[in-house]
Amino acid sequence: MKYLGLVLDSRWTFEEHFRRLAPKLDRSGAALKRLLPNLGGPDAPCRRLYAGIVRSMALYGAPVWAPSLGKRPAAKLNACQRVMAIRMVRGYRTISREAASLLAGLPPWDLEATVLARMHDLRVEMQRRGETPLPRQVAAWRTEFRRDLRVAWRLRLSQPSAGHAVIEAVRPLFEEWLERGHGVLSFRVTQVLTGHGKFGRFLHRIKQERTPGCRHCVDRPEDTVEHTVEVCPAWAEHRRVLVETIGSGDLSRRALVQAMVRSEEGWHAVASFCEAVMLVKEAADRERVRERSSRRRRRDPDPDFRPP
Repeated sequence: MKYLGLVLDSRWTFEEHFRRLAPKLDRSGAALKRLLPNLGGPDAPCRRLYAGIVRSMALYGAPVWAPSLGKRPAAKLNACQRVMAIRMVRGYRTISREAASLLAGLPPWDLEATVLARMHDLRVEMQRRGETPLPRQVAAWRTEFRRDLRVAWRLRLSQPSAGHAVIEAVRPLFEEWLERGHGVLSFRVTQVLTGHGKFGRFLHRIKQERTPGCRHCVDRPEDTVEHTVEVCPAWAEHRRVLVETIGSGDLSRRALVQAMVRSEEGWHAVASFCEAVMLVKEAADRERVRERSSRRRRRDPDPDFRPP
């Protein structure tokens, strides 16, 4: 039975509601993939607005279904949120939901549903007593519940299912990352923070490269974020400028995040380094793809279909 936009079943599990809702969220996510490309496209506030619209669709009726939310409906929510978070941070589609949501500053939707349910329960309880909550009371509830949400979110991030490297880098600066008043993530900054980008290890993992070695080093060590940022001699000058600006020789991911949240200058320094380095790596990767395609065409020329 459908009532006020919610599909009700005899056991109040809401599995049928989410089964019908999932295709709508998927279509919205697919549309946003086209509207929000990794390079160019709308800016960060616009992306957050689009994500907020889909969030409203997903969390409609949350005070009713949140207390009985099961694993399968929660998984459908998580899958949709992952798409939204990746669009917001301009990342590869292989980034985990936990990592993308943390970078985007999007709390897990199942936790947000719990907050909405608690707010609703308090309002109902006061109305039952014949009282009307004052605006300052409502504001205090929101502040308290948001604080509880962040505690639960941070605890969940202590045992992530994927995206461990970026979560370990950001989690110690959890509040600072979420509360910062400057800096937006670009396609190339996200590559460096997540490791999902033009790095030999990642390209080898997704079968775009035969080996994980660094194409910019003679001895071809494994090309990782750490190798690119801290060691690779190809980026020595960019690295020198970065170290001078942030005032530290520690270029681990955690140190980069710390420099980014500390000041707008630090954010700009890290972003400039990422843009300069990843641009060159992307150009080199495109050249390798062209060379491989050219060799393949020479090896397998087009057949002659002309009649004899």
